[in-house]
Amino acid sequence: MLPHHLPSFTSSPALHFLSPSTSPPPSPPDCYKIRAHRVEERLLSLNAITIPAQTKQPAKGLIVLLHGWGANCQDLLGLAEFMDLGDYQLVFPDAPFVHPYNPVGKMWYDLPQDYRFMGTAQFGNRPDLTQSREQLTNFLNSLTDQLQIPFSRTILGGFSQGGAMTLDVGLQLPLAGLMVLSGYLHAPPRLQTTDTPAVFIVHGRQDMVVPVQAAHRTRDSLQALGVPVQYQEYPFMGHEIQPVVLEQLQTFVKEILD
Repeated sequence: MLPHHLPSFTSSPALHFLSPSTSPPPSPPDCYKIRAHRVEERLLSLNAITIPAQTKQPAKGLIVLLHGWGANCQDLLGLAEFMDLGDYQLVFPDAPFVHPYNPVGKMWYDLPQDYRFMGTAQFGNRPDLTQSREQLTNFLNSLTDQLQIPFSRTILGGFSQGGAMTLDVGLQLPLAGLMVLSGYLHAPPRLQTTDTPAVFIVHGRQDMVVPVQAAHRTRDSLQALGVPVQYQEYPFMGHEIQPVVLEQLQTFVKEILD
């Protein structure tokens, strides 16, 4: 049964260029021509789309973005046109499981009808989550070998369920940074690396899917462990990615990788 508080997405759920003002979405940078292609699937544990660096120089770093529940790798791909990140390689993987209500959608794991996004140890041990965790970890390790970009130059990010996977896997790896958009914790966090990545969290107070209290819990839990956290909350934003968030993502990437 479809959880009553989660929409069945049939198109890009994250790409909502909405703001309190009615201004149109920003135009793509003139110099940034998107040329995406499929990553060699035989070498990786997940299917993905990649956008190489748009310069003649080697990529300054790698940015991997994870879609949410019911979307697919195409969902966040559209963000690339609205961010000035042409010096970096961008990768958008598909989650491994087919979504039960959207024939073209994917999911990292299924969501119980009564799930409240507050993170419990029991939920963190689910078999489907465990499989996705393993496949995403293997995927990231394969990327570093295939693209010759180390973890120290890699940022992992995601929207909603993709944000939760970002925290789940990213806190266990020596990555440069994590970006969590409308995300949450699966379980109380535990760190397995001394090179803890910086974490950028953004959430809307009007989020009717993942409540803002889940973001508070994430922020407080990470700060209690000594993780460097940048937290931003928007009073008029729902379960979406607004243009101002894209500006902050660019700033975070360049602060970490430039």
